[in-house]
Amino acid sequence: MNIEEAIDEYLIHLRVERGSSNNTISQYARDLSLYAADLKRCDKINVADITRDDVIAFETGIMKAGYSPATVKRRMSAVKGFHRFLIREDMTDKNPADSIKLPKIPERLPDVLSIDQVERMLDMHTDSSPTGLRDRALLEVLYGCGLRASEICGLDTDSLYFEEGFLRVFGKGSKERIVPISGEALRALDRYLTDARPALSMKSKNPNPTDVKAVFLNARGTRLSRQGLHAIVAKAGGAIDVDDLHPHTLRHSFATHMLEGGADLRVIQEILGHSDISTTQIYTHIDRTHMIEEYRAAHPRQGAKNG
Repeated sequence: MNIEEAIDEYLIHLRVERGSSNNTISQYARDLSLYAADLKRCDKINVADITRDDVIAFETGIMKAGYSPATVKRRMSAVKGFHRFLIREDMTDKNPADSIKLPKIPERLPDVLSIDQVERMLDMHTDSSPTGLRDRALLEVLYGCGLRASEICGLDTDSLYFEEGFLRVFGKGSKERIVPISGEALRALDRYLTDARPALSMKSKNPNPTDVKAVFLNARGTRLSRQGLHAIVAKAGGAIDVDDLHPHTLRHSFATHMLEGGADLRVIQEILGHSDISTTQIYTHIDRTHMIEEYRAAHPRQGAKNG
């Protein structure tokens, strides 16, 4: 089969059978397009023509181009997934990428805000305008529930269960999960829905069904985009002198502060929607870092010189 046709089949498989997000599919499409272009330069047209040397040459090329280990790993993951698909679908009888190991990525702990920084950021949002109440609710829910940017932007009004104290969200691969909500996050969201969202919804001239259901709206009355969310969070970070604050930092902060407060790791895993506990365990490293810093700051002998 022609390589480009096989890639199209694989992307359809990701969308229809795996339920991958549009962002994931777009990224795979870009990575495999680069792979196909590299193979074409070597006069490889059909999937049966691809050899292990071709796969290694592609990996070597992107490494020499100076891409980060994370980018190299992502692109090679796409290539390996593509070749596994070809085997499963009997499009070829060999997997030239099978024995190639993915590069290891140096462990990097995610950025988190301190509890004091979070409280200062939220306390500074006293604007009672419709957009001001929306922004406060956004920040409270991001931090209070640990949602991803795509999850909070995709949140619909029929997924709010205030009396029961939870939200129904759809994470990666459209997987549904239940996330608790209470306290300040619940109060801020309730106030926004009552006092602000109706005014924002009236701004939409041609509302479509998805906008009508959206919890968070922009100033035009349509569903808030991820770009719009990022701008709101970055502005909130700037107010407390944190440059380029990202919504995911609030998710990391939620998990870290929950762990520091004594929450069970499995509970945090379930709330965050991690399929593998090893993904959640990174927060135990952050917690240890916090513990070490506290120890060094508080212990009376930490400042003493040896000898």
